[in-house]
This record gives sequence, structure tokens and C-alpha cells, in this order.
Amino acid sequence: RDVERSRGLGDVYKRQLQEQLTHQIAQGITEFLNPKGVGVVVEGEHMCMRMRGVQKQNASMQTSSMTGIFRKEKKTREEFLNLIN
Repeated sequence: RDVERSRGLGDVYKRQLQEQLTHQIAQGITEFLNPKGVGVVVEGEHMCMRMRGVQKQNASMQTSSMTGIFRKEKKTREEFLNLIN
């Protein structure tokens, strides 16, 4: 039972790292270009979840970070997300 819990914690930790990376990319673009807004979506495939223990076949996670107009304007955010999906 403890092994099952530790696998769940691993999933949470990986998601937190991916969320941090996504946010850092958005910050970097904002600092470099100074745009009205930035939208970043990262989809990560976590091979360790496929190959070890858990063996999840669809072990991918998607995270996003929105700033400026993408965060403030629902219509702009929806249009962006529809374009990339």
C-alpha cells in the first residue's frame, strides 16, 4: 500500500516540476519580448512512468501558463487554446 502512495507522490512531484518549467518559459518570453501577453502550453511525456512500476501507457501531462491579455481576456485565451488543440 505504501508503494502505491509513493507512486502517487511521484506523479504530483513531476507535475509540479513541469508546472514550474512552464511558468519559467512564460516569464522568460515576457522579460525578453515584453508582449501584451504570453500563452505557454507544455505537454510532457514521462517515460519513467511508462517504463518503471506504474507502466502507464498514456503517461503525459499538459500544463499551461497565461500572462497579460491571455489571463485577463477569456475570449483571447479560448481562441489560443482552440488553435493549439
